[in-house]
Amino acid sequence: MTLSAAQATAQTTGEAEIEQRILGALYGQMLGDALGMPSELWPRERVRRHFGWIDRFLDGPQENCAACYFGAGQYTDDTAMALALADALLEAEGEVVPELIARNIMAWAQGFGAFERNILGPSSRRALSAQQEGVAIADLENNGVTNGAAMRVSPLGCLLPSAPLPVFVEQVWQASSPTHKSDIAVAGATVIAWAVSRAIEGADWATIRLALPGVADYAQRYRPSTFSPSLAARIELALSLTAAAAGYEQGSERVYQLIGAGVDTVVAMVDLAGGCPNRCAELCANLGGDTDTIGAMATAICGALSGVQGIRADWLATLRQVNPRDMGHYSAGLLRLRQRRCAG
Repeated sequence: MTLSAAQATAQTTGEAEIEQRILGALYGQMLGDALGMPSELWPRERVRRHFGWIDRFLDGPQENCAACYFGAGQYTDDTAMALALADALLEAEGEVVPELIARNIMAWAQGFGAFERNILGPSSRRALSAQQEGVAIADLENNGVTNGAAMRVSPLGCLLPSAPLPVFVEQVWQASSPTHKSDIAVAGATVIAWAVSRAIEGADWATIRLALPGVADYAQRYRPSTFSPSLAARIELALSLTAAAAGYEQGSERVYQLIGAGVDTVVAMVDLAGGCPNRCAELCANLGGDTDTIGAMATAICGALSGVQGIRADWLATLRQVNPRDMGHYSAGLLRLRQRRCAG
């Protein structure tokens, strides 16, 4: 079929918008990660006592055993592993190949000295160490309940159409399997990736948030392996807290005290921020707990909602200067492969 000039223009405009949303998700991930890095793993009270309020890129404090390796504006393992996943997806022409993902993550970990530093989470450390000893991914239990799969999954959301959901969840399971196979870890990764994908498709946050409990429930029941609490129920609880909050501060405090620092918290922070990537990154950086990881996941969703143009120009310039990666290479490649999946 030959496209008319008007149809071709509309298609090009649509493609440009999709690529801007993909780029927004990738830079959103980087922004939330880098802004939240200095306060990562510190209690909320200590964050306030040390920083006051984080509203700019800062060096990791020397007394923070996880952040001390990073400078202002630099991303951490969350984004490094996300880009390792993105590289694997591009290399495999859009196919999800667990061994290729594991190879890329391992290469980053060894190059950065992640095994020797306090960088890797417990589930990822165990899984990667076993693979170093020659254990195949298929033979690993990887039943950890941590968020290491969710923190790196945003590029997969950039690649995959959001439907059909069974196919989507299986692809997330495969991408998670080098380090995480538990029902709750895969459900968490599915929620992040699906929210990114729906945002790239043009859905607004109000539409996405209504669907997330159902998505979480399906994903957690996909391959049951733990007795973890229902992620769907916890997302609903988190959203009830944000709906009842009288402002950002009260909402953040209630989420921190009652929900903690999991994927359900990510959904709450996107909701508190109203889908704005700049506000989201700032709220996450000051939340306390796993600030960089929560920030990376939540701001990736917000970046997909707003497109890269929604991120502050000065922050974007700093991220590009400090982290000289060709993000246009990723956005163009993921757009091409996403279109192939949509057409196929």
